Amino acid sequence: MHDDRRAFLGAAAATLSGTVLAGCTGNSGESSDGTTANGSGSATSTTAADTTESGGNGTAAEDTGESGGSSSYTVTASPMGEVAFDVVPESAFTVFTQYPDMLVALGHGEKVDAMYVPEMAGTTMNRYYERLDGVSFDWEGLYDPLADGLSKERLLELDSDVHLADPAWASTQNNWEQADVEEIGSQVAPWFGNFYSGTQAPAPEGYSDYQYYSLWELFGKVAEVFRERERFEALNAVHADLLSTVEADLPPKEERPTAVRVTLAADDQSFYTYHLNKPGYWLADTRPLGANDAFAEEDWESLWGTVDYETMLEADPDVILHLWGMTPNYDMSSVRRTLADDPVGGQLNAVENDRVYAQGMRYQGPIMNLFQTEMTAKQLYPDVFGEWPRYEAGSPYPEIPAEEQLFDRRRVADIVAGSN
Repeated sequence: MHDDRRAFLGAAAATLSGTVLAGCTGNSGESSDGTTANGSGSATSTTAADTTESGGNGTAAEDTGESGGSSSYTVTASPMGEVAFDVVPESAFTVFTQYPDMLVALGHGEKVDAMYVPEMAGTTMNRYYERLDGVSFDWEGLYDPLADGLSKERLLELDSDVHLADPAWASTQNNWEQADVEEIGSQVAPWFGNFYSGTQAPAPEGYSDYQYYSLWELFGKVAEVFRERERFEALNAVHADLLSTVEADLPPKEERPTAVRVTLAADDQSFYTYHLNKPGYWLADTRPLGANDAFAEEDWESLWGTVDYETMLEADPDVILHLWGMTPNYDMSSVRRTLADDPVGGQLNAVENDRVYAQGMRYQGPIMNLFQTEMTAKQLYPDVFGEWPRYEAGSPYPEIPAEEQLFDRRRVADIVAGSN
């Protein structure tokens, strides 16, 4: 089973499997100094951590950047190169949640025709959108490419106008070869996605020139596909303001808490563990907060690991960030009880001090990233950014007083609605 499918199988375990497999995305390939090697074995350059780069690279003179344009245009991104579009796509095949979230942000959410685990992921997205007037995502009835694996036949049937998925990633899926990827790209619609930037893991053989992007760079390129440059730039400015607010008030490194990002396994006896500050857009909500990663020195082969209670107690973090805790598949009250009732887990400082927090999804798009960055800031630094309200299972993102919000909800809702 590919690692990218493990996390969604883990989050949707009650539906799709009996076992939690909450691993990371992509193949392993990170060295001890944080650099990665590409498929040919040479070092691949990386972009700066998720900053405010503008991202898009539309190249056709006809492209005005306005929604609904009808003249042909091109957008350039790795690993696809230059991709041509006759008109703005009217339907979009997606896999990982960041792309549906991008389309919602750009005012094109109704165009999504497929995504991994729609009920779980779509419900989680709407828990954030509940705090944005007029913003929602209709996930019901969407095709789930995870349920039966990526199916070429279903892609032919869907006949989408664009596949917001990485062709390099698609070539690694069960029963897929490069010829299949090329067939879909030429006979149905182009591929447009960049998967391996998620962890900056090496791309498959044949993609030696693979380029890595931050989340917001990738969002900018998707905005070019849908000719929504103005919406992107407006949201990017909100994100830049959020990062400035956070970075300006971070305490010195030696005064920051130790933290871990984990998911309690189905056996209640072990944890899937993830780094906080490594490269890649899956960490776009934790890396800017710069907490001291209690597992920073661990070199997990697949960029994620598994530890038992004794190992957790040795690390004894001040804060436990429980990934997937805001999805429908976890009840954080139950998670906290499980930790407290375990003879070793109950000794953890984070458990004793009630600092075990629900986190969202690593597969985050721009709107999710705004909320999750704010969430993490409050969970790690309540004395600086305000207390994080306890999240109740099944509820929307908690209501936070306007004076304690780290970004403007009304501004984001207006941008999504097109009232820039």
